[in-house]
Amino acid sequence: MGEQTQPHHHLPESSTTTQPPVIDTPSLPPTQNPTSSKLPFRPKKTRKLSAVTSSENPNDKSLESTTSTTSDAAAATSNKKSKIVVQKVIRVLPKITARALSCKGEVELALRHLSSVDSNLDRLIKLHKPPVFDSFQPPFLALSKSILYQQLAYKAGTSIYTRFVSLCGGESLVLPEAVLSFTPNQLRQIGISARKSSYLHDLANKYRNGILSDSSIVNMDDKSLFTMLTMVKGIGPWSVHMFMIFSLHRPDVLPVGDVGIRKGVQLLYGLDELPRPSQMENLCEKWRPYRSVASWYMWRFAEAQGASATAAAIVPVDESATPLQQLHQEQQPSFPQQQPSFPQQQIIDPATNIANHGLWRSVWDPL
Repeated sequence: MGEQTQPHHHLPESSTTTQPPVIDTPSLPPTQNPTSSKLPFRPKKTRKLSAVTSSENPNDKSLESTTSTTSDAAAATSNKKSKIVVQKVIRVLPKITARALSCKGEVELALRHLSSVDSNLDRLIKLHKPPVFDSFQPPFLALSKSILYQQLAYKAGTSIYTRFVSLCGGESLVLPEAVLSFTPNQLRQIGISARKSSYLHDLANKYRNGILSDSSIVNMDDKSLFTMLTMVKGIGPWSVHMFMIFSLHRPDVLPVGDVGIRKGVQLLYGLDELPRPSQMENLCEKWRPYRSVASWYMWRFAEAQGASATAAAIVPVDESATPLQQLHQEQQPSFPQQQPSFPQQQIIDPATNIANHGLWRSVWDPL
């Protein structure tokens, strides 16, 4: 044994530098004794190390699989981190939920909101007393009343409505069954035209068939209510908007076709022209969810600025007509009529979108 170890200690210096001792690097594969009993395990280690540290062998698939796995893991980690970052920058703004304007304190909340989002409207709010929404009529009665006032001056409409209520036996008895019991001839005897008689009967029939009811109307959301009511003959978008504001006290209704509101918006923002109905949504978007209250101030503003002269120059349009007929009616020249102080006796049609900004005061909100 001694003779075998002596040559090992006296190896040449060059031999020592080219081959590191095995005892110093046990984890690395030895460069000699390739037939050692530990060879079945060491080639695996060699391939693993080369796959991570070297790419000299392009045919080595272990490198590809390791790299692919590493890339997928990095991509997954990157995607996960990016999702977290996106979630951090999302800002959820509080949504204002408005109640009926007849609820206690709701008008005050509306005024504070409108003043904070629109400085122009804030100045207007300070010039007028706040609106009051405390009157209520059953939906069927209110809708019947709006039909009866169509295309009539305030005084004539009031006269016919009074006779109609008397025929029914009182406002509490203006019910679908009562209206259906009257023939068109009976209604005509109190001044109701055949066309309006058909409108009243259509409304009453939808109640009788269960399509509409007072309770369903009160509980419908704004969009569904607008869709259902405009299905009734003789009831157009303007009438529905007025009904929603002044009868149901809905807080976020914008009658985009009302001349008075459009004129008020024009004056409020100093626009060169009367805004089109299609432009009103964008112009008044900031007023949500209290556009009904803002609309009330637009009426007041237009009234104070003498907007009745503008409305008097526009011809009423019958919504029961075809679009082409409506356009023809809009283009007809207006004829001077006796116009008392705004807006009590303007000849208008509450079921239309044009020339109707006065009747809301006489039918829905009399002063």
